[in-house]
Amino acid sequence: MNRVIRRTKKTLFSLIGVVFFLTAFACSQEDDVAAIRALIQKGAALAEAHDISGMMALTTEDIVAQSGTYTRLEIKRIIWTALMHYGQINILYPKPSVDLSNENNQASCGMFLLIVRKNRVVPDVKDLYDDPRGWLETVGDNADLYQLKLEMRKTDSGWRVSKAHIEPFRGLGFSQ
Repeated sequence: MNRVIRRTKKTLFSLIGVVFFLTAFACSQEDDVAAIRALIQKGAALAEAHDISGMMALTTEDIVAQSGTYTRLEIKRIIWTALMHYGQINILYPKPSVDLSNENNQASCGMFLLIVRKNRVVPDVKDLYDDPRGWLETVGDNADLYQLKLEMRKTDSGWRVSKAHIEPFRGLGFSQ
């Protein structure tokens, strides 16, 4: 009888351990997704503040953009040129999609974003944060619309952008 009780306890503790591990893993993934979305929110705020150094601090040292065409220094120049072109801006976007990779602490993120000059009136899109399609339909012709795809890498200092690809809306849609 003691054997059965010990085996039952052992099985129960094993089961509890597995449940705890799976719960911790799921929570960890949710935490990573939340951290990536917070990083994007911080990056948008830094762009609105024209803080290029702050934006670059959210990237890896070996970041590349547009399929590897642009290096870190070139990216800084492009951002500076864009910010000078727009002046004071607001960046609006619906909830970014985040896909965590099980390998090498990597993730990919896709999002649409709207860049508008600071005082330009745009439709209220706050209620459409969880509806990217509805968001796109609503903002349509109001400003410069882009699709941004990011590759992220988890480092000792948290999630960082390692690759970026931005594509403008061309009237008929995006390439993908």
